[in-house]
Formats: sequence, C-alpha cells, structure tokens
Amino acid sequence: MQLLFSSTRRRLLAAFGGCLLPMMVSCTSAQTTTATPQNRPNDNAQVAYPMPELLVERLSWGINTSTAMQVHQLGAAKYLQQQLQLAPMTNVPDMPQLVREQIAGMTISQKSLMEIATELEQLRQSSEGKDASDDRRKQYQQELNRLDREAQSRAILRALYSPQQLQEQLCWFWFNHFNVFQGKANIRIMLGDYEEQAIRPHVLGHFRELLLATSHHPAMLRYLDNEQNAVNHPNENYAREIMELHSMGVDGGYTQKDVQELARILTGVGFNFKRESPPRLGNLQSQYVRSGAFEFNPKRHDYGDKQFLGHVIRGRGLGELDEAIDLLARSPATAHFVSRKLALFFVGDSPSPELVNKMAATFSSTDGDIRAVLNTLFATTEFTASLGHQFKDPQHYVFSALRLAYDDKPILNTNPVISWMARLGQPRYGKLTPDGYPLTSTAWDSPGQMTTRFEIAKAIGNGSAGLFRTENGTDLPGFPQLSNVLYFTYLQSMLSPNSLKSLEQAASPQEWNTLLLASPEMMVR
Repeated sequence: MQLLFSSTRRRLLAAFGGCLLPMMVSCTSAQTTTATPQNRPNDNAQVAYPMPELLVERLSWGINTSTAMQVHQLGAAKYLQQQLQLAPMTNVPDMPQLVREQIAGMTISQKSLMEIATELEQLRQSSEGKDASDDRRKQYQQELNRLDREAQSRAILRALYSPQQLQEQLCWFWFNHFNVFQGKANIRIMLGDYEEQAIRPHVLGHFRELLLATSHHPAMLRYLDNEQNAVNHPNENYAREIMELHSMGVDGGYTQKDVQELARILTGVGFNFKRESPPRLGNLQSQYVRSGAFEFNPKRHDYGDKQFLGHVIRGRGLGELDEAIDLLARSPATAHFVSRKLALFFVGDSPSPELVNKMAATFSSTDGDIRAVLNTLFATTEFTASLGHQFKDPQHYVFSALRLAYDDKPILNTNPVISWMARLGQPRYGKLTPDGYPLTSTAWDSPGQMTTRFEIAKAIGNGSAGLFRTENGTDLPGFPQLSNVLYFTYLQSMLSPNSLKSLEQAASPQEWNTLLLASPEMMVR
C-alpha cells in the first residue's frame, strides 16, 4: 500500500508540477477558461451562464450527478432562484431517509438547549468538589465532546445532502462571521442550538435579524464575556467585536467612546440555564426579560443615557439594545463591510470596489435584505467571470470531493470528515479568535495543505476512509465510481492536458480516483 502511495504521489507531482504549490490558483484559472464543452444546449437565452455546472459549483458545496441533472432540468435561472429559498429547519424531505434518521437521532435534535444545559449542569456539579471521582470529571468532558461532535456531524450531513446547498453554505458563512469557539468553557453544549436557532433561520433574511439573534444567544454572550458586563463593572469585549467584526468593520468610523457606550447598553444582557422563578427586583420587576435561556437582568443594567454613533439613546432597559442594533444594521459602513465579505466568499480574493458598492446600495435600499444583496451579486458579470477560478478552502475541498464521489449515497460515519477538517486547519467550530476563518485563498494554498489534500483524496479514492463504518465496526462497501456520466459529460472537459494524461497513466481504479480528486481542477470552484 505504501508503495502504491509513493508511486501515485510521484506521478501526481510529475504531471501537475508547480500547480500544486502556491501558484496553483493561477494555474487552474488558465486551464479552466480554455475548456468549454461544445454543443451544450442553452438552458435559457436570457441567462448568462453558458456552463450551468460552474454555477452549481459556486452555489453548492460541490457538484454531483443529481445537482447536474437538476440544473439542466430547471435551467440556470430557475436553479438559482430555487437556491435562494429557505428550506425547512428540520427533517428536509428531499434529503436521503438515512441522513434524516441520523440527524433525528441526535440529542441536539431531540432536546432543547435548556434541557441539555440542565442535565450537563447536574453532571458538572457532580464532577466537582473533593468527593468527585475522576470518572465523573471524565464523563462530563466526554459529554461536552459528544455534543460538539453531534453539532459537527449534523452540519456535515446537511452540507453533503441538503438540496438547498446555498443555504448550507450561508449557514457556514454566517456562523464564521458571528464566530464562537468550541473550546471556551461549556460552549460545546450550545453550538448546535446557536447554529440552529440564531443563524440558520436568518441566513437569507434581513441582516438585522442575524445581529439581534446572535446578541441574544448564550453562546455569543459567553464567548465574548458579556455575561460579566454589568453596571460599574463594564466588559467591552462583545461591544467592540459587534462593531469591528459583526457590523461596521474596523474602519467603519466609530470611536472608542462608541464602544464604551455600547458596552453600557449591553449591561445586564446575559443568560440563565437555571429553571427558577424570576428574581425579586422591586420597582425594576417589569424590566426583567426571560426568553428560553436568554435573560436581561435590570439590576445589572446601566440606566443612564448613552451617546452612541451620534445618537442619544435614553436609558430604559433592553429596548436600548434594539435601538443600537437598528443603528448598526442600517449604517452605510455595515452595508459596505458585510457586502465585501459576501463578495469575498462568492467571487474571490479581490472583488472590485464597483461590485461591493453595488451590493452595498442594495443592502441599504432593502434594509439589509440578504437575499436581495445576493441577487444583485449573482446578476453581475464579475460573478459570472469568476466561476471556475475561486480556490477552495479546506471545507469546500473536502465536501466537494465527497459529493462528487458518493452523490446521494449517505455516509454512516462522519468522524473521518471531522478529522480531515482538523488536519486541514479548519475544524467547524475550532477558530479560537472571533474574526472567523479567513476567506482568501492565500490562507489555504500552502504546499503542506496540498499534501494533506492529496492524502485525503487517496483515502476517498481508495474507498478506505471508514465513511461507511457501522456502529458495530463493520465497514460496508464504499468504493466511489468516479468514472461516470458526470465525468464524461462535464468533468473531463474541464481537465487540462496534463491532468488527462495523468489519468490515462493510472495503474488502477483506486489510483485513477485519487488522481482525479487531487487534480488542480478539483481545487477550484
């Protein structure tokens, strides 16, 4: 096996040469522009997508046979509009039954955050103190890790099998934008709910909804320390990141005084996992707010008036946060900052100022309607010209390889995928800092990254990754049939002469699969 790996790797390096190094992006850009299939039927004369498969590559986590058929049946324009619709949050009927059963069987799908938090708090208390056993402490950490892994597995299964691929990409994009880190305190118990309740329902809605929902979720409030923010004991961490990373951007024109005033507005905004009656607050009782785990405690709030972004916000309780969110969401700086991040994700490393300005104008005129902003983006020639040239980050590479290899055949074990993402430096909830993972190709195109991608391509191509391992340890057949209709009708036409020659020289089906999945063309979308 090691001999095959070495010979395959030598053949790959000889065939692809410098394209596997950081120069890879320019190599693939030149190759993909010259390989346009001939005599392909035009889906819709009004749609400027002569290669609808390239549109699928960009709007999805990767093309597979079923999505290629779908885009040709609907036409590019209808496919695009279908992708701009929001799917049901649970039990998506078009996903394979086995995938739906896996997701439905998860604790995070069956229990609310309050239920999970209550159970884990009891376990934590029993694991502390001088009489606690090592087994109890270990059990507590294992349960935190299990819930974290469930959240990762659910996200992976949806990314691979949901028919609403654009929605799944946006779930990742917005989680990354409003990033929280799995390793802090007990945030692992909150990840599934944070993604499901604060992010997913709003990914194609109005930006203000996202900003408000994340500001009310325990995962964000714990991650950025707002639970410690109280009158006479201010903590500015969350206030600063809301402005710098979530809305206006570091160059958005706000001042340190604005950060301090927003921190005052946020005093008393926190959460409470205890099932108990509201505290006795005297004349402040009517100001107390509890919704699920979210809690606004007026005794911890600074009721003085604030000067925020040039506006006076009267001290009146939680309503101050609503007013501040309105100001942030409707700021021209926010329209520009958010539009540029969307353009980085969907177009590439250097979106033009004209494109960003056009998107920002839509953002402002529609009160931050994300669907409208994306419609503006997808209608531009800059977006169309970028198709097939954007370098994939690790998650796009792994998911696209799996979707191409297995189409709608459900994997049974997501552990290898979770491990690959960690090896590639992009675990789902593993970014320590609140800025999220970088969206530019230079963060992901190192020689070491390419070597690891080749090893993953080999594991998938050989069918030896353990993706179809059952709970009792049995490995079911999982050899991918990549030499299929999709390859001959689309993929083959996109490959450079070097890549085609390398595939012709493959010594086995396993090696052929590996070389295809590790080819330079598989690194772009």
